[in-house]
Amino acid sequence: MSQIQTVADAVAAGKAKLVPNLVQEALDGGCAAPEILNAMIDAMGLVGERFKKNEIFVPEMLIAAKAMKKGVEVLKPHLAGDSGAVCGKMIIGTVAGDLHDIGKNLVAMMIESAGFEVIDLGVDVSVDKFMAAITENPDVKIVGLSALLTTTMPALKDTVAALNEADFRKNIKVMVGGAPITQKFADEIGADAYTPDAASAAQKAKELAA
Repeated sequence: MSQIQTVADAVAAGKAKLVPNLVQEALDGGCAAPEILNAMIDAMGLVGERFKKNEIFVPEMLIAAKAMKKGVEVLKPHLAGDSGAVCGKMIIGTVAGDLHDIGKNLVAMMIESAGFEVIDLGVDVSVDKFMAAITENPDVKIVGLSALLTTTMPALKDTVAALNEADFRKNIKVMVGGAPITQKFADEIGADAYTPDAASAAQKAKELAA
């Protein structure tokens, strides 16, 4: 089995302690950093598929994402200047009035694992804060908004409305998600995409950034 495959299998299995050494061994063995990264991204894609089929659950997905993160830390110095391995930037946050972050954090981890640079604004993020972050990062491709309470759905609607009126709207895609959100609601408020879970979010982000 190739060294790259060994790394990918370890990521999928969530072996966070083993992954950094395996990545280093693959690099020492002459494997290219982008190839190793892409193999790890593919491994996380498979983890996402297994999650969607209910073969694994959130804890296993978090463990795999953690293993991926450890591997990326080793690869980072070798990827400097090679933006070809990265899908682009994404800003993510939970909307104003909502303090839930577990779902958002999982989405952020999965999207990071899919090869994005993620700027996480945290929870209770005002419209102004989203706007400022996008202005500060003009190369951002996707903005992800999360709402986990029915009472914060209006805040989600207001945030999307503000983004839709902004000059930069043509350069970004807006993704929404969270427990009370549906495809119908996403369509009504003018978002580009809705995803029901973290695995789908990572997949959709790659499609939107392509």
